[in-house]
Amino acid sequence: MEYINDIHINEAIIHILDNNAGEPLLNSFILDLNEEIYKFLLKHMEKLLKDEELKYAVFNSGRNIVKESTQEYLNGENDIVTISHDIANQLFTLMKSNGNVPSCDLIVVSISTEYSPMLAILKMDYIKNYVHKIDFKENNIDINIVSQTSGLPSSGQKIQKCAFIKPIRQDEKFHLMVLDKQSKSKEKEQYGSNYFISNYLGCSLVDNERDMTKNLLNATETWTRNNVSEDAGKAETIRTTVKKKLREEETINVEDLSTELFKEEPLAKESFIQFVEAQGLEDTVTIDKQWVDKKLKRTRLKIDKDIDLYLSEEAYHDKDRFEIKKNGDGSINIVIKHVINYIEK
Repeated sequence: MEYINDIHINEAIIHILDNNAGEPLLNSFILDLNEEIYKFLLKHMEKLLKDEELKYAVFNSGRNIVKESTQEYLNGENDIVTISHDIANQLFTLMKSNGNVPSCDLIVVSISTEYSPMLAILKMDYIKNYVHKIDFKENNIDINIVSQTSGLPSSGQKIQKCAFIKPIRQDEKFHLMVLDKQSKSKEKEQYGSNYFISNYLGCSLVDNERDMTKNLLNATETWTRNNVSEDAGKAETIRTTVKKKLREEETINVEDLSTELFKEEPLAKESFIQFVEAQGLEDTVTIDKQWVDKKLKRTRLKIDKDIDLYLSEEAYHDKDRFEIKKNGDGSINIVIKHVINYIEK
């Protein structure tokens, strides 16, 4: 996974795409990137590039306005004002054909990174804000609260849809990074729910190392919950073994892992392999070490449905402070040792 940490904003432009209007309101000038606006855009992009739902994608074959326009800019063949008009018009057309797509401001940002130049497309859905309104009635002040429905997400709020597009070069495994979060209030199969990736960007998602590593860990946990719910000792062995391999190995072969976990249990071994394969994982998974370092820093244990325990990785592996003892009957004892101080929250 390419983790982008060094971002420099070159230029940016904003357009207004209002579903209630007959046409988009297209800007003819780039943004004035003063210190406040620069930080506003930078914080949003830093957060988006760290989002675990950010995916790799490749552009589909055939004509595509977003692909062609962005490549013109990234290859120095056109300016950001011109190509952003094409990009904005394409999205507005889709919005008008699908009433479920919310109005927004579309911001197109040219950035430089440690890997390559990129063009970011940020769909800034409007946020309802509340402000005070002051009137004068009979020489007296009348203050009320009114809503504003065209506010942009603050740097502390989340953008649901964006794309970071690279110059397309031969033999690259991906052309862009895309985030496409779906509204929880809508059915996944609702018409047009996947418009941003399929219809607007015209791309297909591809797995990266972070996705594969995350899916392997999640598949292991799901299988363990479903199949070893009455044997805490065995479940602990499975989880510990998998985490140890994530820490130590560069790649994990699923069949080899299953053999190690279930040496004398052929049915369990086959069940585990089939379940992992059903999650779309390949036979060998390349491990994303940076994601593993972040994910395994803390462990949360939900014990018998009514006890929550949070531990750092250091504390979890410190036998002088924390220990799991197997009782031989499928149950375990979890021991917290040498407690000097504790507080209630």
